[in-house]
Amino acid sequence: MIKLRKILCPVDHSECSYHALKYAISLALKDEAKLYLMHVIDTRLYDTEIYKFSPHKFDELDISKIREDLMKSLPEGTTDVLEVETIVVKGIPFQEIINATTELGADLIVIGTHGRTGLSHVMIGSVAEKVVRKSSCPVLTVRMPGIPPTE
Repeated sequence: MIKLRKILCPVDHSECSYHALKYAISLALKDEAKLYLMHVIDTRLYDTEIYKFSPHKFDELDISKIREDLMKSLPEGTTDVLEVETIVVKGIPFQEIINATTELGADLIVIGTHGRTGLSHVMIGSVAEKVVRKSSCPVLTVRMPGIPPTE
């Protein structure tokens, strides 16, 4: 039987990533695994409204706020029963997730997938898809309920 010791769950604060987080928590509780919540500040988006600061003004206060938000995304009492660590990095999301997986020696990645298709998939790409293709460990992709599978 496989025993999970370290689970990495990327969180982009979308409803989809919060849904995946529920799975990650459940699996971590089952095996008493350490849960790593990760947020990647996409350096390609500095000039957009997503991050209301410039890369030159980004500091520890901003990182602290992101870490705090990650911890707030957990259901109350989670940290009483699970060891949870936050990771906040800047870079290209799929690459940073793969790097963290290797550095941590993660046993599993639990990641939400938005299920984009067509032009939005081509333009935005799928972080989850790239993680699945490049990860050295198993990846559980979690789709939002009610979103029909695409062909």
